[in-house]
Amino acid sequence: MTSQAADGPETVAASRRSKITPEREREFFDAVLEQIRECGYDSVTMEGVAATTRCSKSTLYRQWRTKPQFVAAALRANRKVRFAGIDTGSLAEDLRQAARAAGDWSKKDARLMQALGHAVTADQELARALREALVLPEIAALQAILERGVERGEVAAGHPALEHIPAMMFGVLRVRPVLTGHYADADYLVRFVEATVLPALGLT
Repeated sequence: MTSQAADGPETVAASRRSKITPEREREFFDAVLEQIRECGYDSVTMEGVAATTRCSKSTLYRQWRTKPQFVAAALRANRKVRFAGIDTGSLAEDLRQAARAAGDWSKKDARLMQALGHAVTADQELARALREALVLPEIAALQAILERGVERGEVAAGHPALEHIPAMMFGVLRVRPVLTGHYADADYLVRFVEATVLPALGLT
């Protein structure tokens, strides 16, 4: 993937003030992320996305000069906090609800993270965008769930398992496809929470 060498800073700044609508931009972002899931990061090209979305490749190059920049923008635009709003008044039930929520999106997000696996080790901007879009918001929301459980007195503030819960929840999402060839669906994740996470916190 090469950028247009003739574009100087002023040209690029002007061209980025394009007439692309938010709806059209969303179409571009959805297309590139879906192609990454289906074909892998290395197989995706700006030309391929342009063909899928029926636009000229120069349109994409003007807006995002390289593929990593394009993908990073798509990741940030798709940022959603799936664990946000979970607050049943019970830590155990909150964690079950978090498991169900994770199961609903695990296939799409796990495929995306797997497809980006090598690319994010080579591009810091891409790695940062992936963490900002798919990882850090969910960890923050999960930690808020745990903090509310501590405030209610369900778990002691210094319980040694608290710091490991995010790793347990996110780790199983990544590792189950590797171990079994199946994504971690909602039923599996609820069983995982009940068998491992709740006992680790001293909950039933």
